[in-house]
Amino acid sequence: MTQTAPDEIARRLGSGLLSFPVTHFREDLSFDEAAYRENIAGLGREGLAGLFAAGGTGEFFSLTAEEVRRVVRAAVQDAPDGVPVIAPAGYGTAAAAEMARDAERAGADGVLLFPPYLTEASQDGLAAHVRAVCDATRLGVTVYSRANAVYQDATVARIADACPNLVGFKDGVGDLELMTRIRARLGERLVYIGGLPTAETFAQPYLEMGVTTYSSAIFNFVPDFALAFYGAVRARDRDEVRRRLEEFVLPYCEIRNRRSGYAVSIVKAGMRAVGRPAGPVRPPLTDLTEDESAALAGLVEKAA
Repeated sequence: MTQTAPDEIARRLGSGLLSFPVTHFREDLSFDEAAYRENIAGLGREGLAGLFAAGGTGEFFSLTAEEVRRVVRAAVQDAPDGVPVIAPAGYGTAAAAEMARDAERAGADGVLLFPPYLTEASQDGLAAHVRAVCDATRLGVTVYSRANAVYQDATVARIADACPNLVGFKDGVGDLELMTRIRARLGERLVYIGGLPTAETFAQPYLEMGVTTYSSAIFNFVPDFALAFYGAVRARDRDEVRRRLEEFVLPYCEIRNRRSGYAVSIVKAGMRAVGRPAGPVRPPLTDLTEDESAALAGLVEKAA
């Protein structure tokens, strides 16, 4: 089994748009592996730089450890040719390290490290968390900075010095000053990924800071729109970006912001709107109301 070297996975992730597919559930909330595999196999598009299995949009937080294993293996086996698969790692440090080892065994190309479960931690503790996961695998590791794990620039630099296979920094905070400090300290040492909900809203200013890619949730159900938007961002076509923001992205965000957790729920509603349902979201998330789903369907029809 040939896996992508850490420096190569960093280069590839920064070269195009990143897909964070949903995880398919049946009405009884069990994992629908056949539907998931079918969807993964159909995600290939020119310009897609990576596929993150069981990420935040894939409801990592609601999956059992065994389900994560099944999702990652399904993605590795059915991903479009040439599209690297990034597996999740999270919860406590020991669990995250084991997930990283299992991702390598499964044939994944990299690891996305989520914040540790629940607990607050010092910068020293976060650094130890990342080092333990990097030491557990030869795969390239990307840290996800958000919630209770916001990495400061000095911490990121320290971890990068200690961990050659730390390849990426995904921002889920939106602190422009912090991102500027991290980018100034580390330069091209890492690939920088926009990771805020509906990352398209931050894509243009982040590009000016050297953040060349982002996680696109809307790629799940309007892939051609998502790729065209990304192309306009990379081309610095401000008029086209503004037009697409006004016509789809910002109205979409208005629906997303109506209830906590809708950043995931709205993506599954989008899948239903295009005739590729992925089932309900699992608790503690809640699905969109009928009126909200209808409003989203109208937006999707215009974007198609």
